[in-house]
Amino acid sequence: MAANKNKGAKSKNPPLKKKQRNHLFTEKKRPTKKDEVFDDVSDGQSEEEQLEEAEDLLDGDEQVSDFDDASDISDDDDAPLADDFLQGSDDEDEDRGSGSTSGSGSDSDGTDIEEKSRAIDEQREREEEDAQAEMQLNIKEESDEFRLPTKEELEAEQQRPPDLANLQMRIKDIVRVLSNFKELRQEGNTRKDYVDQLKMDLGSYYGYNEFLIGVLVDMFPVVELMELIEAFEKPRPTCIRANTLRTRRRDLADTLSKRGVELDQLSKWSKVGLVVYNSHVPIGATPEYLAGFYYIQGASSFLPVMALAPQEKERVVDMAAAPGGKTTYVAALMKNSGLIFANEMKETRLKSLTANLHRMGVTNTIVCNYDGRELPKVLGQNSVDRVLLDAPCSGTGVITKDPSVKTSKSLDDIQKCAHLQKQLILAAIDMVDANSKTGGYIVYSTCSMMVPENEAVIDYALKKRDVKVVPCGLDFGCPGYIRFREHRFHTSLENTRRFYPHVHNMDGFFVAKLKKMSNTKKNLVSSDGSETVEQTQRPEEIHSDEDNKKEIEQQKIKKQSPKGKKKSLKAKGLSGNGKVESPPTLKNRDRSENGKVELAATSKKRKRKFPSKEEISKAREEKRKAMRGQKKQPKEDKTGI
Repeated sequence: MAANKNKGAKSKNPPLKKKQRNHLFTEKKRPTKKDEVFDDVSDGQSEEEQLEEAEDLLDGDEQVSDFDDASDISDDDDAPLADDFLQGSDDEDEDRGSGSTSGSGSDSDGTDIEEKSRAIDEQREREEEDAQAEMQLNIKEESDEFRLPTKEELEAEQQRPPDLANLQMRIKDIVRVLSNFKELRQEGNTRKDYVDQLKMDLGSYYGYNEFLIGVLVDMFPVVELMELIEAFEKPRPTCIRANTLRTRRRDLADTLSKRGVELDQLSKWSKVGLVVYNSHVPIGATPEYLAGFYYIQGASSFLPVMALAPQEKERVVDMAAAPGGKTTYVAALMKNSGLIFANEMKETRLKSLTANLHRMGVTNTIVCNYDGRELPKVLGQNSVDRVLLDAPCSGTGVITKDPSVKTSKSLDDIQKCAHLQKQLILAAIDMVDANSKTGGYIVYSTCSMMVPENEAVIDYALKKRDVKVVPCGLDFGCPGYIRFREHRFHTSLENTRRFYPHVHNMDGFFVAKLKKMSNTKKNLVSSDGSETVEQTQRPEEIHSDEDNKKEIEQQKIKKQSPKGKKKSLKAKGLSGNGKVESPPTLKNRDRSENGKVELAATSKKRKRKFPSKEEISKAREEKRKAMRGQKKQPKEDKTGI
């Protein structure tokens, strides 16, 4: 009967069931309001009274609410998943009324989920620990088990196409071993074995020839060497120099930024440089470029001119001027005053030089086409205040611009460049006047990193001329080498500066500044150990001395008797009638004490020691006094008669 009554209750109130379902679904969405409803109901009320009160409260909430979800869910055409969920909730309500068995089941389900989640977390932690331990084990095994390839393996590699991934891994392993050689080296292998293999792998991977990669390995530690080689593979930033003869850097930057050029100041050490990050227009075809407002120039090319520091109203020589970047910078610093000799030996490059000079508004420059070694004869010795020598070189510092240097340069090329550079720097020193009030400086620069082209050339100049190395005036840069392998250079070469791509983010460059102390030339050391010095004079002084000597000789010849004339002519190699006499035969040559003839090849060469300037002046005064005394004697004889 109780069961029938229950069935009847259920059949009499079917909407109550749907509203109960609606009540349960909305309870999931808004638990706070439902909790308030069921908390206010007392424990003594019946189930039907509780449902009726809940229905009244929920109907009031539905009128206030902005959402229509509850009315949609209460329809008969609801989704089956919602019905299943609601039916399950009905069963849960019935279970609540029947007893506490459902509560114990839900507790057991919660504990099972927590245990499963804990087990998953613990499993993840164990997997991470195992992976970390395996990675450390692999690192140890790789470091311990790395070995150099055998000859058979190398021969097999040469027959196959190059495996770049394998080469890169082996280069890294060799660098790691060489950086900690005592602990990581393999027994039976020397450092030379690892270095030789590194040279081979670097040459194969990056495309260098054996000579160049060998020189770089000797110059740098392995870690720094890798940074340098990687820097050569990346382009250097584009830089421009504002032409102060036509504009200011700030105005130029504003104008170019309006045209879509993204730029910024180059650095604190330059007042005219700008670095271009991105440009929506061709940077070499803007109206400002064509008008000469700026010059596209690498950051490293600023440095020699800054070291030279030309002053206004000076005489300056640029021995290798084309295409004109450094010459126009010198003219801008001099404010178009003074005089600049822009020399270029190659005639084909004169067009670009003159075009840039006109475009940049330079008016104090004379363009000439001479061999730099002959310039002292053309311009005169000791005739200028400053000389800039950006010497022709092998170009090993600008591999980024010219990758062909990797394979085209050899030891013979370096030696030829060094020989030419030594001749050019001596010519540059001879042109500079040591007595200049504002100048007397020579700046030598190259875009090479080879020691024979840089430090060796400066050391040679120190031995041949009376000059010294002075600071370049640059706050950054690496000091030059004092010792390199078996070579030892003068300690003042610390004042020279080297610039590297991986350190300064500019092309490889070398800059040295020399100060001429006196206008003398140092010759080779004689056999007795004394060093002879030759006094160099200005062209005007040389001509005047020659004229004085000729006048003195003519006066002597006039006063001499005919016999004396013949003797003087014979001494000069002339006969009495003025004809040139034939050279003496073997019979007339000098004989030694034992009477044997000494040939030119066997006779000892005696080096003539040139007199100093003071001795020459004293000799002139004595000759003048003697001539005056001879003039007075005829007058006294006439008066005595």
